[in-house]
Amino acid sequence: MGKKERREGSCSSDVGFDISKANCIPAVVRDLCAMFRSGEKTSHIEPVPIPSKEGVVNLILELQQVLFPGYFTDMILTPDNLEYHLGQKINVLYERLAGQIGSAIRHDCFRHNQACSKCGERSYRIAESFIASLPVIREQLETDIEATLVGDPAAANADEVVFSYPGLFATMVYRLAHRLVELEVPIIPRIMSEYGYHRTTIDINPEARIGSSFFIDHGAGVVIGATTDIGDRVRLYQGVTLGALSLPRDAGERLRHTKRHPTIEDDVIIYANATILGGDTVIGARSIIGGNVWLTRSVGPDIKVLLKQPELVYLGKKDNHDADK
Repeated sequence: MGKKERREGSCSSDVGFDISKANCIPAVVRDLCAMFRSGEKTSHIEPVPIPSKEGVVNLILELQQVLFPGYFTDMILTPDNLEYHLGQKINVLYERLAGQIGSAIRHDCFRHNQACSKCGERSYRIAESFIASLPVIREQLETDIEATLVGDPAAANADEVVFSYPGLFATMVYRLAHRLVELEVPIIPRIMSEYGYHRTTIDINPEARIGSSFFIDHGAGVVIGATTDIGDRVRLYQGVTLGALSLPRDAGERLRHTKRHPTIEDDVIIYANATILGGDTVIGARSIIGGNVWLTRSVGPDIKVLLKQPELVYLGKKDNHDADK
């Protein structure tokens, strides 16, 4: 059979084909430009810069170095050089943070067809308020470290928790992003939370409210929705979902600001793969929710909710069955 005929001027990945002869590329470019210029397809074709995802991720890593000095840098820190080191880091951080916040505010104004007035001034004021919050955030994170040491016998010391525990990293990102939510900064908190999810597979919406001494053990697959309220000294294990009930297709905007996710009161423990759904669902203080439990209604304080022991079926030699008894 002869060589496969190639249509003149068509795109091809055949070896030896001269791509410069292809005529489909200009047509594809024209089609895509028409889509994006029409405004009917999602794009960022505007004169206002959007926050940089890479820049926001770098801010998280720089904030981690400030909140945990000496852990994530090659520089040896001593009591004598600590103040100089933190001063230098925070000054640079302040400028970069204000720049990203300014982009977020300007983009939000443009998106809503609002006049952007004194956005630069506002971004610096917000950055200053955020920086001023760092000591409080650090105090909260210390309670989270202590909760990890109390809740996990495998945690050897605080250094191991800071370096190695995904739950602490996800909680740190949440606490930073949540403070930006409180300061009404658009888009950046979600960029931060998605990076935290990418690093840890723990998905915490930055709008959720979480108390002190929070501990996520192992962590993979944990989901915490936007309107979740979590009290103090709460412990979650891997695979826990604090989510919303299924909503109608047209309910997104209508229910955006309503309570859709559960409330978890103080000192609650929720074991692996438990699912708790609904804005009216409240788990009372000091209650324990067992693994794989599915809940869509409230539980009072000091209650244990557990699944019955399933019946196990053994297949194989009788001796193996007896050994398991």
